[in-house]
Amino acid sequence: MSLFSTEQYSTEQYADAQQHRLLATFEHEDDLLAAVKQVRQQGYKIIDVFTPYAIHGLDGAMGLKPSRLTWVCFVAGMIGAGGMLWFEYWVGALAWAIDVGGKPWNSLPSNVPVAFEAAVLLAGFGSVFALFAVARLFPGKQAHMPSDRVTDDHFVIVLDQEETQFDTKQVESMLSPFNLVELEERVVSAGEYQ
Repeated sequence: MSLFSTEQYSTEQYADAQQHRLLATFEHEDDLLAAVKQVRQQGYKIIDVFTPYAIHGLDGAMGLKPSRLTWVCFVAGMIGAGGMLWFEYWVGALAWAIDVGGKPWNSLPSNVPVAFEAAVLLAGFGSVFALFAVARLFPGKQAHMPSDRVTDDHFVIVLDQEETQFDTKQVESMLSPFNLVELEERVVSAGEYQ
């Protein structure tokens, strides 16, 4: 599957599908981090984790792979730098060759600053557009927040309840030592909390 593939995110074919989710709410990031580690250790599937701010180490605790966004940034930057070097060479040596101060027409040192700026520009735009594409962010998209307080002072783990051996009481007893605030079962439409 490619970086920009949308076939796994298509919700049109699952418009009527209902999915069962278990939302565990915590008040402190340390409790959330320990709970995420415990949930993964027990083999439960974590759909997502909602936090009001970034938590160091959460991606590792969730078992997420390193982001490929850095490669997109690098490739876009190299395309920008290479394209600008080629363009400057074409303009200065081939299409509009002008002798300025006796300098050679294909002077690389004079072309490097502009090529660097083009690399930064394309790397920035490439990263932003790749992030928007992968995160499925687009104008007018409605946010599906599990709780209004998740953007303020609560932390929420969303677990998949679709497995037949899923036991809510067992999950509650497992998460209770981590100062569990609330445990809520929800039936959501396909595409929410993914």
